[in-house]
Amino acid sequence: MKENKKKNYLKEFIPYLLIIVVVIFIKMYVVSPIRVNGVSMDPTLENSDIMLLDEVSYRFEDVERFDIVVIHKNDEYLIKRVIGLPGEMVQYKADKLYIDGEYVKEDFKHKETSDFLAEVGDNQYFVMGDNRTNSTDSRVFGAVDRDEIIGKTSLTILPFSRFGTKN
Repeated sequence: MKENKKKNYLKEFIPYLLIIVVVIFIKMYVVSPIRVNGVSMDPTLENSDIMLLDEVSYRFEDVERFDIVVIHKNDEYLIKRVIGLPGEMVQYKADKLYIDGEYVKEDFKHKETSDFLAEVGDNQYFVMGDNRTNSTDSRVFGAVDRDEIIGKTSLTILPFSRFGTKN
């Protein structure tokens, strides 16, 4: 009789153990929460927003212009927007974006951008915050290497009043 109780207990415990293992696996390798730290992505993201970081997509697809990405730079995790792709010439003139001399429309809100010109190296990406007047980004630390991009994010989960995708 005791052996039956033990077997029943194990049968009940195994599904919970599997759920715990799956949740840990998902958190470690698929998605994880990340907090916006600072105002560099205003007005798109706000300080202390909690977002989900997608760590898998870029294993199967390319980083695209205007993706919001999380980068690991100088022992910090930073949330920025991809502006320039590998091998491109990025220029802002009169608050307008030009890639390789061609005007590119930006369909998201951002603060005014001072004029500059930058070349993006191979396997690198030029990233900027949407709060262009108050963002430490590729204009300061240069283009980021592909392996510095941890993943992408677009879903704000907290606070609930800001729940939803951001672009």
